[in-house]
Amino acid sequence: MNPGVSKMTLVILLSNLFISFIGIGLVIPVMPTIMNEMALSGSIMGYMVAAFALAQLIVSPITGKWADQFGRKKILIVGLLIFSISELLFGLGKTVEMLFLSRILGGISGAFIMPAVTAFIADITTESARPKALGYMSAAINTGFIIGPGIGGLLTEFGTRTPFFTAALLACIAAVISFLFLKEPKASESIKTSEKIPTGVKRIFVPMYFFAFILLFFSSFSLASFESLFSLFVDHKFNFTPKDIALLVTGGGLVGALAQVILFDPLTKKLGEIGLVTYSLIVSALLVFSMTVVNTYWSVMLTSCIVFIGFDLIRPAITSYLSKHAGNEQGFVGGMNSMFTSLGNIMGPMIGGMLFDINFNYPYYFATIVLVIGIIFSLFWKSPLSSK
Repeated sequence: MNPGVSKMTLVILLSNLFISFIGIGLVIPVMPTIMNEMALSGSIMGYMVAAFALAQLIVSPITGKWADQFGRKKILIVGLLIFSISELLFGLGKTVEMLFLSRILGGISGAFIMPAVTAFIADITTESARPKALGYMSAAINTGFIIGPGIGGLLTEFGTRTPFFTAALLACIAAVISFLFLKEPKASESIKTSEKIPTGVKRIFVPMYFFAFILLFFSSFSLASFESLFSLFVDHKFNFTPKDIALLVTGGGLVGALAQVILFDPLTKKLGEIGLVTYSLIVSALLVFSMTVVNTYWSVMLTSCIVFIGFDLIRPAITSYLSKHAGNEQGFVGGMNSMFTSLGNIMGPMIGGMLFDINFNYPYYFATIVLVIGIIFSLFWKSPLSSK
């Protein structure tokens, strides 16, 4: 593909992700209000989050395969339209059943969007340029998610359902932009691989994929366990105010986004994807554990802001590795990427929540143990190119 066209395509793809995650972030401030308006219990809200992740988990392998069969552009546009419908339904929903349908559609939309965008980026970038592009992709996601809640809080001045309608409109705009300006990459532009690999589910257990998928699960599990209970943890342990928590989340997100833009590409070139994953797991394990021992306001603030750096480098590094070795199966690995991430996102908060009820430090001890297991796995992970 022409370099100028590739650059414009990348800008459109990143803009779509940015818009989509602004849309997801928009609704965060209003969720407690919706919960109170409809007299929903905390468990119902938890089940809705689980429904979103479960739908994404189930559908991701299918949509990943479709992205290879039917093209990235079609799958991306369908995902954006489903996301728009899901937000519209939540805005209009007056019953629990309607809200659950909205969350399920939201999970399905994520299963369409992420594999398509990841495969699209792999198709239009060279192997040397891909880490930087994937770093930008992760930064676009993080930045949208950081900015979204602030905008959502302002939009609630016009009504508690306004953020949902705004998110639906933004997704429609992204779908129209994609339809008008994105060009489906030719199949010949995908990277070819000389590896003879099994078909069907057996592909998951091929060593060049298996270690990457398992480490995706470990890192997603630990991050989800950490993030989902973070506000409760600092509230119970340090008596932080909502303002303090907002500063921590925003600061951590911004630091993570900057790390992805500034550090990811040079670190990938210096250490390689596997080396970067190993070091990021070590940093994450140390910082997650340190959250249980720090005890002053500023030490908590500092640790919380930098704890996301390791996590925010792991997924783009694994994604870069997978795209390098996937050949013409970019959609498949994108779908598996989403599936194993969703699996971690489901199990992390569930187990972390049970441990939190026993002792609020236990989820962080357990997340540290999972990360250490991930470090051990990463030491046995070898690139097929280096093993030849």
